[in-house]
Amino acid sequence: MWGLLTSLNDVLIPHLKSVYTLTYVQAMLVQFCFFGAYFVVSLPAGALIKRIGYQAGVVSGLVIAALGCALFYPASTSGYAVFLLAFFILASGITILQVAANPFVTALGDPATASSRLTLTQAFNSLGTTVAPALGGMLILSGAVLTASEFELLPAAGKLAYRASEAAAVQGPYLVLAASLLCLALFFAFARLPRIGAQDGAIEAGGMRSLLRHRHLVLGAIGIFVYVGGEVSIGSFLINYLEQGSVAGLSAAEAAPYVSYYWGGAMVGRFIGFAVMRYVSPGKALAFNAACSIALILVAVFGEGQLAMWAILSVGLCNSIMFPTIFSMALHKLGPATGQGSGLLCMAIVGGAILPFVQGLVADMAGLHLSFLVPAACYVYILFFGMKYAGLYREGSVPA
Repeated sequence: MWGLLTSLNDVLIPHLKSVYTLTYVQAMLVQFCFFGAYFVVSLPAGALIKRIGYQAGVVSGLVIAALGCALFYPASTSGYAVFLLAFFILASGITILQVAANPFVTALGDPATASSRLTLTQAFNSLGTTVAPALGGMLILSGAVLTASEFELLPAAGKLAYRASEAAAVQGPYLVLAASLLCLALFFAFARLPRIGAQDGAIEAGGMRSLLRHRHLVLGAIGIFVYVGGEVSIGSFLINYLEQGSVAGLSAAEAAPYVSYYWGGAMVGRFIGFAVMRYVSPGKALAFNAACSIALILVAVFGEGQLAMWAILSVGLCNSIMFPTIFSMALHKLGPATGQGSGLLCMAIVGGAILPFVQGLVADMAGLHLSFLVPAACYVYILFFGMKYAGLYREGSVPA
């Protein structure tokens, strides 16, 4: 559910862009509100989980996410601003899940295999991100979408009716998602899970200064920022990219299932990474995947046709291990500061709000193809981070 809700944005962005005739920057406000919630809510979420525990934190996150999904119904009869509010509330619930789940998983076993364990759980998260675009394409993008010129030919009453009918396409799917989240909340409320004391995730002024002394944590937080920003940027623009005549010339409904290949690659890669990183240094695996991502994006930027299309979709396979690997490497040997470090890393997910916005600006000014140089720059930093800690991480020490 967590993954499904996140990658459904990739379907909704071109849909809302068409319905409300938005620029790329305006359409990226969806991701700005969604991932901006991570920055705003992460610290309160850490304090909440410290008070009520991991299990109750998961239940709270599911209930809040359900409320956000339910708000899509009134948003469809109101306007774009209400959609953005619904995205923020939905993401607030997911943020609480994020803050509770990741440190919980790392605490459930041997610290030496925390990276592979978190990679395994992220693989199931990727199942949702893989299913969502194809499902959203069938349920939300299946209707005939007018081009901007066709829309302008409609009379004023026709424009209002068209926008209302297209916006209403989200009502049914998101009400079903709201009900499903509430069912999951009930399940977790009564499930018997291991009781592990929640570490302090609140970052106070003095605590922040102390955290910043851990250089690998700071560099890891920057890594999370650019990784999430790069991954989300590519996913957000994929449908519009595949609509380009020089690439595939697909309609939005035809392009949506291909987004599943992008997220599906991450799912497959995470199951592979779960096994491989028990024998290979996580830093080396991270650097290798980042280098492959850079090469593939450059092919997509300067290439055309099927080669460019499959190159950008293949970046998903390279993304597979990045988030859990950076996350676990950044938290390595933090001891009592692990909870605060997790809160800092979750705040860094705000990269998913800012970098798609930056790519939107570049797309509006320089064109969609060149805008993919923004995520390429993100992977350059990840390559640096992986190479910096490639040699010493497996031996159990991270250099200052």
